Amino acid sequence: MADQGASRTAVVVEDDDDIRQLLVTVLRQAGFTVHAAADGATAVEAVRRHDPLVTTVDVNLPDIDGYEVVRRIRGFSDTYVVMLTALPDEIDVLMGLDAGADDYQVKPFRARELRARIEALLRRPRARQADAGSTPPPPSEPGVDTGAPDDHRRVEHGPLVVDLDAHAVTVDGTEVHLTRSEFDLLTTLAERTGRVVPKDDLVRALRGEEYDAGVFVSDAERRSLEVHMVNLRRKLGDDGGSPRWIQTVRGVGYKFVAPA
Repeated sequence: MADQGASRTAVVVEDDDDIRQLLVTVLRQAGFTVHAAADGATAVEAVRRHDPLVTTVDVNLPDIDGYEVVRRIRGFSDTYVVMLTALPDEIDVLMGLDAGADDYQVKPFRARELRARIEALLRRPRARQADAGSTPPPPSEPGVDTGAPDDHRRVEHGPLVVDLDAHAVTVDGTEVHLTRSEFDLLTTLAERTGRVVPKDDLVRALRGEEYDAGVFVSDAERRSLEVHMVNLRRKLGDDGGSPRWIQTVRGVGYKFVAPA
């Protein structure tokens, strides 16, 4: 797997020739070596071959749709995925993030904004793929970050165990597969158990920025955060109406509540 210290590589998945060329230009100007694909099958193979840091995926492709492309990519790659689409409805955003995308940009997009979003993704640590057949980590002390026998830092709250170094989560001993954004949200909340974390602070955490940065947070970013939270809760088996772990504080943000 490539790392960010190596040559920056990107894969662009777009069937429209003009938009594909625009994306290639934007990413090359950002210092990437870019490989382009016009259909889903070619895109999956390009990601497998080049192991890019960043992949942009159009939803409407001539063979398989972008959601399926992302699902297949997530089976073997932790590339940062930005979905690009003309579909602005919340359900479309939900489907993209649920498939494993890290960000979702609606067309027409501004090149500078897209580049800024990609640079924000790159400030976040790249998740590591878990080895097939790996066993869940041994439990640590409840609610405490520890240096476990394998030196991994962990947070444990009842049946929920978060391995911060392996980017792995288990619930009742069963591994839960989270996207990078979902994992970052969970760790941000779990490390601040009992404290309300405002939505804007969570958005900045996803950007890799300090909480007090004072950078503008858009309504679209807040809606994307809410979609990520819906997916995270579903995967954890959490119920927003009667939460085990993640409580909504209306008008403010979210709070991680340790089980009694």
